[in-house]
Amino acid sequence: MPSPATTSPSSLPRLGADRTGLLLGLIAVALFSLTLPFTRLAVAELDPTFVALGRALVAACLAGLWLWQQRAPLPRREQWLPLALVSLGCVLGFPWLTSIAMRSLPASHGAVLVGILPLATAVFAVLRGKERPSPGFWLMALLGTALVVAFALRQGGGSFHLADWLIFAAVLLAALGYAEGGRLAQAMPGQHVISWALLLAMPFVLPVVLWNAWPQRALMAQASGAAWLGFAYISVFSMFIGFFFWYRGMALGGVARVGQTQLLQPFLTLLGAAVLLHEPLTGESLLFAGAVIAVVAIGRKLK
Repeated sequence: MPSPATTSPSSLPRLGADRTGLLLGLIAVALFSLTLPFTRLAVAELDPTFVALGRALVAACLAGLWLWQQRAPLPRREQWLPLALVSLGCVLGFPWLTSIAMRSLPASHGAVLVGILPLATAVFAVLRGKERPSPGFWLMALLGTALVVAFALRQGGGSFHLADWLIFAAVLLAALGYAEGGRLAQAMPGQHVISWALLLAMPFVLPVVLWNAWPQRALMAQASGAAWLGFAYISVFSMFIGFFFWYRGMALGGVARVGQTQLLQPFLTLLGAAVLLHEPLTGESLLFAGAVIAVVAIGRKLK
């Protein structure tokens, strides 16, 4: 019996593929939703550059071992450029920019800014792929994005700051990586997509991490267990395991449609920030969460 990693989406009934893709996307979003709280824990005591690229280095080592154990074939020539874009967006850009931003932003504030990621992913899917969601789908994507942006502005006193713009830039890069990875996952297992993207970044991240970590080795030795727990989570789950679910989900259910599940991520992150960082969870946050969940459900009906 073929494994889920090797079964072609076309071999599954369309309804079953849609539902399976949505479920896998939700699992990935649940894992990704704790990225900002754990990143904030890590950068409170560790250098942001070390946190961002160090997590990529740890995940690249895991990816190399996994590819070796699976005896995975090399990607085809035409797949290297999309893999490089995945590496740029998901392995380097998003982690680096969000790590810097989390030095000055609460995780709960950053969470709502990341809410525009589904729309950005859908836009890149249209620009780079052949997906054409319905007008109703686009309307719900815009409405959901408007809700989370309005929430961010309300929490930020009506304006954006430098860290906000870093988050927005990170979102654009992540959306590019998600869209490219989703397309690649239709031709190769999603585990291979993120693993090869991580290995592509290794020649860059290894020297930078070593150069960054050596002068700070004494401070790093004094970092608390909470900081290292945060670093471990984003290295293993945010940077590696989460993408196994994410790219497989997009391959089955479509990049733009499964990407809509990320409208839930800001509000799962709010819960994570409340539990891990004791950041306040207000009634206003819950109200916006309910509105966005409704938009996601309607968007799925109008796809």
